[in-house]
Amino acid sequence: MKIEKILLPAAVCVSLLLGWELLVRWAQIPAYTLPAPSAVLEALVANWSSLAASWWFTVKITLSALGLACAGGVLIASVFALSPQLERALFPLAVVLQVTPIVAVAPLILIYVESTMAALLLCAWIVAFFPILSNTVIGLRSLDANLVDLFRLYRATPWQRLALLRAPSALPYFLAGVKISGGLSLIGAVTAEMVAGAAGRDTGLASRILEASFRTETPKMFAALVLLVATGVLVFLILNLLSRALLMPHSKAD
Repeated sequence: MKIEKILLPAAVCVSLLLGWELLVRWAQIPAYTLPAPSAVLEALVANWSSLAASWWFTVKITLSALGLACAGGVLIASVFALSPQLERALFPLAVVLQVTPIVAVAPLILIYVESTMAALLLCAWIVAFFPILSNTVIGLRSLDANLVDLFRLYRATPWQRLALLRAPSALPYFLAGVKISGGLSLIGAVTAEMVAGAAGRDTGLASRILEASFRTETPKMFAALVLLVATGVLVFLILNLLSRALLMPHSKAD
């Protein structure tokens, strides 16, 4: 069954790529309009040195933003769980931050933050932060009433309730938020870099896409896009495996 789950998506992807290749060759579509997968692969190999360096830059921004979003989301959600008054006062600010388009905020951040890398990191963090905060807050509230009465009976302190009752209950919700934010952090990093219009060697894949578009190097654009898609898929798979590993003891206990 596990082999079938792998083979079926792989067969679909191979069929789509083969159909794409045949369509481009049959219709004789120019490479600057729609490159064939073979042309994209050639561009990826020919420009690997520059694309690999840019890919690593984008990965660093993405993972750093995701890590900071996890730390900040869990910390603030814990504070909200301990102080409902603070939650009522500050949660609307988090909502405002989330609903404001990053494309509109990024130019301001680039003005106020001198370091381009720090500005890109902040933009990616803003996009990735709210799902973790929101899901963790929901998880910290999703408590078994009987366990709440038990902890109250034993006169547990708020910190004991947070560590021993609320945190285990919030773990599935937190992991769900992390899986959402994994892709959003990548989107935020790429979007911010495109808004910044950054250029040079120490830049990410978004800069390579912009440079290729200016030079009408469409195969190179697709090669950079393939790396971005592969990165997003890899981040999702890693987070999915991590989620299963952390939740496995809970599922066995049930």
